[in-house]
Formats: sequence, C-alpha cells, structure tokens
Amino acid sequence: MKASVIGASGYGGIELIRLLSNHPDFELHAIYSSSKENVSVTEDYPHLAEVCSLPLTKIDPDTIKETSDVVFLAVPSGVASGLAPQLAGGHAKVVDLSGDLRLKETNDYKKWYKKEPADKAFIADAVYGLTEWNRENVKTAKVLSNPGCFPTAALLGLAPVVKNNLIDMKNIIIDAKSGVSGAGRGLSPLVHFAEMNDNFRIYKVNEHQHIPEIEQQLTWWNKDTAPITFSTHLLPVSRGIMATTYAPLTSVMTTEEVYALYVETYKNDPFVRVRPSKQFPGIKEVAGSNFCDISVDVDTRTNRLVIVSVIDNLVKGAAGQAIQNANLMFNFDETSGLKGFPMYP
Repeated sequence: MKASVIGASGYGGIELIRLLSNHPDFELHAIYSSSKENVSVTEDYPHLAEVCSLPLTKIDPDTIKETSDVVFLAVPSGVASGLAPQLAGGHAKVVDLSGDLRLKETNDYKKWYKKEPADKAFIADAVYGLTEWNRENVKTAKVLSNPGCFPTAALLGLAPVVKNNLIDMKNIIIDAKSGVSGAGRGLSPLVHFAEMNDNFRIYKVNEHQHIPEIEQQLTWWNKDTAPITFSTHLLPVSRGIMATTYAPLTSVMTTEEVYALYVETYKNDPFVRVRPSKQFPGIKEVAGSNFCDISVDVDTRTNRLVIVSVIDNLVKGAAGQAIQNANLMFNFDETSGLKGFPMYP
C-alpha cells in the first residue's frame, strides 16, 4: 500500500517517515511540504541519509488522492480543515494528525483553536481514532481524526474508571507535562534553549486546546462529565508526556481492586502496559515506542485515585497511533511496523 505524508518537514512528519520506512505493509510513496519543493528531506534532516531519498514535493491534492492508498496529514491545525476535504472522496484514505477534525461542535473549535473550522458534515463523518476504544469504527473509516498527544495519555488512563462509573466526574484534575517537541519545530521564546534548559514552566493555563477534546470523549463515555481542570507544563526534554490524573472514587476501593480492573480492561491491547502496584512509569521507559504505560494508586486517606500515564508524544501521541489506526483501516495486524521497544537509557 502506498503511503504519502503531507507536512513531512515537521517533527510529526519525520516520525511518520521513520516508522513507515520499516513498515512491512506500507511503502513510503511520496512526501509533501508547503514550505519546500524539490529538495531532499535530508537537507533539513541529515539523519535520514540512506533511509529516505524522496524529495519534498508541492502539495497537489488531486494527484495525491489518486496515487496514494493512504495519506497522513501532519500539518498544523487550521491547514487540515481546508486540505482534508480536498483529499477525501478519491482513492486514498485520510489520516489527519492535526486538531481540525476532532471537535464535533464547530463553535468549540472556533473558541479553543481561534480558527475557522471545516464543514460540520465533513467533521461528523471523521472517525476519532483513539484506537483502543474505537477499533470497530476505525476499521471502516475513510477519514480518521488522530487524537492529540495529551488526550491520548489522559484518556487511556481515565477510560476504565470513567466507563465503570467509579470516579466523581465533577472533580477530575489532570496535571500533564510534555517534552518540547510537542510544540513543533517553529521558534518561540517558550522553547528557546536559553529559556527552556534547566527550567520547568506551565503554559496555556485553562486555555489549552486539548481541554474540549478530552471533555468531549469523557462525555461520550459518561453523561455525568463536568468541566475538567487540565494543566500543561513543558519539560526540558525532547520527547515524552506524563499525565498525572486525580479523581475522587465514588466508593471505597483498594489499589489492588483498581489495578485488577485496568489489567482486565487492557489485557488484549498490545500497546497499553499496566504497571504493577507501586511501580510508576517514567517517560524514558516509552521513548521511541508506541506504548502507553499506566500505573494506578489509591490514597486511602482521601479515597482519591491517582492515575499516571506516560507516552512518547511523537509516537503514541502522533505518528505511531496514526499508523496503528491505518493498520486497522487496511485490515493489517494492528502492531505492524510498531513492534520496536523503547530506547533506553
């Protein structure tokens, strides 16, 4: 199957190239960029020498959708809303890694992304690709909206207790940290080396665009969902996300009982690893992989549940999950091309 990547000059696009280059079922067919044309991708990314010799090509939706089997859109939010509809309806299936097709309410998109949304009917047809919880719909998707990196970590951590009505849905606090690659390759004072190195800062306080995405999915799972508290921080590391979630339990439970629920819930999910009691994961333990590692613990003094989930923001939080979804869309093994274990140390 021929795979094309649009937005191949960004971090998400480069991660797609890395993973697709070793994929047994997808052939990396073409790579596209709006900022560069007819230059080798190795000019910006020398580490791809002898790995990918394809030139960056001008984006031509009509050609792309007829010469590709699957198109990965690794473009900024606000771009995919116009591009994805042009790519749909042809031969190719579309996997969008931006946030443009995630929010079903277009007014929410306007509010949180400060951009004009795609057509509401087109958004309604896009399948939300949180793989472990939407497999059957992913399998038949023609256009797929890949989840955000923070929502992936937070939602995989919350799902078992939310769907079983075990926590107070009006008191969820998610404290999340990300490596700076999550901000993309663009330059800003926030990610400037002198500002970020040896530093740790909060950003987008009560304004992060992933808030409505998390709330939307929680509401689909549990109608008692109320607005969440969600805080994001930048770590002085390249990649990785840790989401630490706090929520009161609705009844008295032990850590062992909650742990057993998570093990049972994710026993058939190859990329979710539930850690034994008191073994809390670090971001380096999933770096470069498509794994989400989860640990749970009950504070018996407060009867509050603590959930720790970690992912690589560029893999399970972006390119890896996109390929995991594409595998299902083409009836391949879900783990195809994604079986590599984490880079450590």
